[in-house]
Amino acid sequence: MGHPVAHSRSPWIHTRFAQLTQQSLQYERRLVPLQGFAADLQAYIAAGGKGCNVTVPFKLDAAQAAHTQSPRVALAAAANTLVIDAEGRIHADNTDGLGLVADITRNAQVSISGQDIVLIGSGGAAAGVLGPLLEQQPRRIVVCNRTFNKAQALVEQHAELAKLQKVELLALEQQGLEGNFDIIINATAASLQGAGIPVPASVLRPGSLAYDMMYGPAAAPFLQWAAQHGAVGRDGLGMLVEQAAESFALWRGVRPPSQQVLQELRDVLAQEARA
Repeated sequence: MGHPVAHSRSPWIHTRFAQLTQQSLQYERRLVPLQGFAADLQAYIAAGGKGCNVTVPFKLDAAQAAHTQSPRVALAAAANTLVIDAEGRIHADNTDGLGLVADITRNAQVSISGQDIVLIGSGGAAAGVLGPLLEQQPRRIVVCNRTFNKAQALVEQHAELAKLQKVELLALEQQGLEGNFDIIINATAASLQGAGIPVPASVLRPGSLAYDMMYGPAAAPFLQWAAQHGAVGRDGLGMLVEQAAESFALWRGVRPPSQQVLQELRDVLAQEARA
């Protein structure tokens, strides 16, 4: 459920997961009116929906619509996965951060522990990943956003967890961002909107990981920018597959082979690019 959703590869991913785990599953894109998430969700449930993923711009709405929430959703106030029981009650979870961490540490083989991270953005996408990033115990995380108040609110939400994990956590306006970082994570919709690169190249160190949560053509400008400045660019396709695997496990109690499906999906995209 999202707006837009036409670009989403999630139906392909979940169909492949179902094939590989012998599950019977129907998963489709659902374009939701911008002001109509709650009503559309109820219509989906009334039609027999058992669960769904939620993407921009509805992750905050999804958290509010649920009857129960996981601790991750309670912390982030954002949800990307809804599980609907036989009575139509909604449980919200957020697998975005788990997917991001899995892709960085397992697929890209980059350690987060002890690193300096800048997280660009403070919407539902950023909120969903900040908790799991903190649990990896980096040295510090800077949350930067065009609007300082939003970044500060996200930092305050996570201040207790940061203290518990002994991580320095602070908020900055994008214009006031200084210093450089080991990992740069773009959690804004700037790529989708064609708004350019949201931070200066000075944030990059040689060999920094520059990670865009978008994938495909939307991520291309950010990845090109990273490469031009000696950083290692990575798109969000692995995060997409890994968070999908977490969602699938919540719905079905079965863990699908995410690394196999990620490689298959990259092959599909490469074939499409050549066509």
